[in-house]
Amino acid sequence: MVNSLGFDRSPGETRVVVAMSGGVDSSVVAGLLAREGYEVIGVTLQLYDHGEATFRKGSCCAGQDIHDARRVSATLGIPHYVLDYEERFRKAVIEPFAESYALGETPIPCVSCNQSVKFVDLMEVARDLGADCLATGHYVRSRIVDGTRQLLRPLDGDKDQTYFLFATTAGQLDFLRFPLGNMTKDETRELARDMGLVVAEKSDSQDICFVPKGSYSDVIRKLMPEAEKPGDIVDALGRVLGRHKGIIHYTVGQRRGLGIASGEPLYVLRLDAKTQQVVVGPKSALSARTVRLRDLNWLGPRPLAEMADGNGLALEAKVRSTRAPQEAVVNIRDGEVYVTLIAGETGIAPGQACVLYSDDSADAQVLGGGFIAEAVPSALVA
Repeated sequence: MVNSLGFDRSPGETRVVVAMSGGVDSSVVAGLLAREGYEVIGVTLQLYDHGEATFRKGSCCAGQDIHDARRVSATLGIPHYVLDYEERFRKAVIEPFAESYALGETPIPCVSCNQSVKFVDLMEVARDLGADCLATGHYVRSRIVDGTRQLLRPLDGDKDQTYFLFATTAGQLDFLRFPLGNMTKDETRELARDMGLVVAEKSDSQDICFVPKGSYSDVIRKLMPEAEKPGDIVDALGRVLGRHKGIIHYTVGQRRGLGIASGEPLYVLRLDAKTQQVVVGPKSALSARTVRLRDLNWLGPRPLAEMADGNGLALEAKVRSTRAPQEAVVNIRDGEVYVTLIAGETGIAPGQACVLYSDDSADAQVLGGGFIAEAVPSALVA
């Protein structure tokens, strides 16, 4: 008998560790599995403690959230453990986030958190506890195809979190389970109400949980005060248009807050950490079609070099978590991976993710992805 998590045994003979952030999604996962009769253990990682941020609406893994996870576990009658991972989180996620911003990039710390703390450290904890798998509240799906577990888009396209899980390795996927992949968010909340969970109406957590009041520069300035260096605001030809207090206050595509007068709207085109320059220009200059990737994680059925041989590999790609994938072609040139977006995109920034999908279907396979090293003019890679 194969149970709902894919193991050839009864639920009662299957031990599952649930990563409980204190939010409604992971709480419902714990509740569903406990209701099915699995041996469920809740684990919450305390990741940061930034005073006001721990009680901020939309935070996670700190303060009130840990308290909520405890209360949910008590309601469900499952054991619950809180592990102090603040130091690990600071070194693996917060410090690299600050360093990336200081280099003029726009990092995605929740991807780094999944890459390191959640899908490495927490997975190790789950194995130490004798668990058969680690379950999370992410809205993604996985299934076995030809003996390999694939990562797929979820039923609820509006809650699709595959963009943040592209760096999950094949080995990690074998140990992970995502019980909410075939559910909508509304269904999840209704289940939380039926279970009598205190988090049923709790707001969703934000992507950058450790940033008080959404001020990235405050976090960076605290960790790296030397990163706030003044410099010039210049146009694409290098002409000085004004001064700034530090590139950490800007992101590619930004329009407001430039503090310079111009006859047309100006946008941040790129940030040069070496010269401490903020380069601005018209909105049309933000458009790009081709990006070069670094740190590629490939989950395809065959090696990328083999699948992209010749004319490249046609697939779907997204460079924004909030936008649908679009048609793209992947090529490998001189050992570098390039993705050409057929319709193009605006405001592409180094440090963001480019996630690759098999097709445009609602349950498309995630083929992997990488971080954007640079947006490249199409003529340079034609």
